[in-house]
Amino acid sequence: MNYIPLEDYRYRWFFSHKDLPVDSTDLQKIKPIASDSAIQIWQQLISNRANHSELFHKDDWPKLNQTWSETVQWQDAWDGEETGLPRAVLDALNWEPETVVYFCYHSENIIETNWQVFEKNWKNFLFLDDGPILIGKRRAEALQFLDDGQVKIGVRGIV
Repeated sequence: MNYIPLEDYRYRWFFSHKDLPVDSTDLQKIKPIASDSAIQIWQQLISNRANHSELFHKDDWPKLNQTWSETVQWQDAWDGEETGLPRAVLDALNWEPETVVYFCYHSENIIETNWQVFEKNWKNFLFLDDGPILIGKRRAEALQFLDDGQVKIGVRGIV
């Protein structure tokens, strides 16, 4: 797997925003994936036909209604003083802190981190909210954050 140094990442400002500081220990665990590796992950775990969530085919797992069991509001928590993810999200993802997660904006823009770092700094990841998907390595559960302030919670068919 190839990574881009965070300081060279196009959206590094997500993690250096003055209103949402990320501590240096967490910054070391936020690893943007190089384009070629990101495409490979996307094609294996998200879609081998569409390169962005707006372009999913009707039979891509993120497009299937049966994938998603619940939709809850994330925008209120993001805008509020509370730092935690919505309770329904935490309840759905009973992952260990070191679980490797991929936050997938589109086929060439994926960040690898662990569940603990994502959970603590989730607001930073959502400066782009046009359908990114969070999946865990070897985990079936998935989230998709929508730009209307909703997050879909579900289980993907392929692990």
